[in-house]
Amino acid sequence: MIEIQGLKKIYKNVSVVDIEQLSIGSNDSFGLVGNNGAGKTTLFRMMLDLVKATAGSVTIDGKNVQGNDEWKRHVGSYLDEGFLISYLTPNEYFRFVGNLHGYNAADLKAFLEKFEVLFHGEINGQNKYIGDLSKGNLKKVGIAASFIGNPQVIMLDEPFENLDPTSQIRLKELLQAERKHRQITYLISSHDLNHVTEICDRIVLLEKGKIIKDLSGAGTLAELEDYFKA
Repeated sequence: MIEIQGLKKIYKNVSVVDIEQLSIGSNDSFGLVGNNGAGKTTLFRMMLDLVKATAGSVTIDGKNVQGNDEWKRHVGSYLDEGFLISYLTPNEYFRFVGNLHGYNAADLKAFLEKFEVLFHGEINGQNKYIGDLSKGNLKKVGIAASFIGNPQVIMLDEPFENLDPTSQIRLKELLQAERKHRQITYLISSHDLNHVTEICDRIVLLEKGKIIKDLSGAGTLAELEDYFKA
């Protein structure tokens, strides 16, 4: 599904991403962890062709992401509020994204019903502009929109950040339920080791742009906690 080969990004003679090889299979749940400055967000942006690689390649379904739009219809993502349109209300934004994927009003209504528990009455049907929403509600809008079109791959950067504990739990349950409902590949970057290890079967630990550990299995959380304690 996703192949990374010799991927490097160098800013002002400093290497921020340096990954020799990484494969992520179809229907994998892949977590990315690391301290601030580890290169997690830069890696995700390179995978979405938002940051140009210094060297190497990222392919999705055999298509190089650089200079190729075919892979985009298979991928939904939310990295930050720059993905949103601040002068629209959430419903206007959902309609805009839905139209791009051929959703009619009934399709969109059915889609948004899945997210009502997460929205908790604060998103759907409200007349606030996206630019006036709290950080947590911005995240809810962006995450929901990333699922429009039933993409095969969902990429989320720090999805639990700025969410209150109740919303974090509801989001975790929603992500798990979606994966049970259909084949979907998750790529999730998070500082929350508990949530990301519950959602993701495989965890890659990044440090200074390099893969330090590639973990799976029951002992993953304990091994990560031991690493970050050191």
